[in-house]
Amino acid sequence: MQLGINLGYWGAGMDGDNLAVAQEAERLGYAVCWAAEAYGSDAATVLSWVAAKTERIDVGSAIFQIPARQPAMTAMTAATLDSLSGGRFRLGLGVSGPQVSEGWYGVKFDKPLSRTREYVEIVRRAMSRERLTFEGEHWTLPLPGGPGKPIRLTVHPEREHIPVYIAAIGPKNLEQTGEIADGALLIFPSAEHLEETAVKYLRAGREKAGKTLDGFDVCPTLPLAVGDDKDVAKLADTFRPYTALYVGGMGSAKQNFYNQLARRMGYEREAAEIQDKYLSGDKNGAAVAVPQELIDQTTLLGSVDRIADRMKAYAAAGVTTLSLAPAGFTLDERLASLRAGAEAVERAGLA
Repeated sequence: MQLGINLGYWGAGMDGDNLAVAQEAERLGYAVCWAAEAYGSDAATVLSWVAAKTERIDVGSAIFQIPARQPAMTAMTAATLDSLSGGRFRLGLGVSGPQVSEGWYGVKFDKPLSRTREYVEIVRRAMSRERLTFEGEHWTLPLPGGPGKPIRLTVHPEREHIPVYIAAIGPKNLEQTGEIADGALLIFPSAEHLEETAVKYLRAGREKAGKTLDGFDVCPTLPLAVGDDKDVAKLADTFRPYTALYVGGMGSAKQNFYNQLARRMGYEREAAEIQDKYLSGDKNGAAVAVPQELIDQTTLLGSVDRIADRMKAYAAAGVTTLSLAPAGFTLDERLASLRAGAEAVERAGLA
């Protein structure tokens, strides 16, 4: 099992430190550095900067938002980043959510599965440098009856195949991801529930495509907080606002993918309470309502040995790349967490 580092969103107050974190992750042998985007910093700019300041570590988008870019533009960006980085780019895609898609980009959040399927196919065709034509429900290239003509990408990616990842949570999206992608980007993964909430759907998708999970990258992101095992409850409190935001406030009362995931993990009553409190404006109450067990199952907390045991559980559950989001108020704390993650994976015998 490989390790990755997830820098999250730029503009979160630690921008000056993030490059040092990426460089230390490279020194420690981490396989990939991911960057995210929502409605602030864009991931492509961040990744180009990180790629320019590193030599070996892969750089990946987690994610490029599908409603933000036409698929041909994403192919151009992916090909450019792969070329500039010397073949180190991983393309992570996702549909985002209805609030961002419709409120920020003005793109209707409808038929996300068929939209994703068409998007991936167009991106792959464009990156293969064939003359681009496509007829689908969401895109037609070139547009009929006009001056457009099939065009070929002029940039040569470093590699013939740039790996495509999809951020997936729901069963249908996970199955499609297994069918059409090279990897899955997961969030709030519990090793104890991973088979029933994710892996079985990914496997079904691979089987639909006539493939197995061999070579498919199951890549969840887990927050990491290192400390004494007797302080696990206190360490868990670090992530209460984070968990409450996603389970309670990331979406509407009718459409919150993370809330639905918590319910599938057995926290139906708790997920409802967290959401009710968060959406009513009681964010502190929502954070208090998050069960410690839910946080502990979806993060890495405690001593290096305890974290190593949890890493074994994730590897046994099918994780192939474990991306860490190290907690810390200072650069030194974040770097120390990175080193602890590298030490834990070695102690677990997974490096």
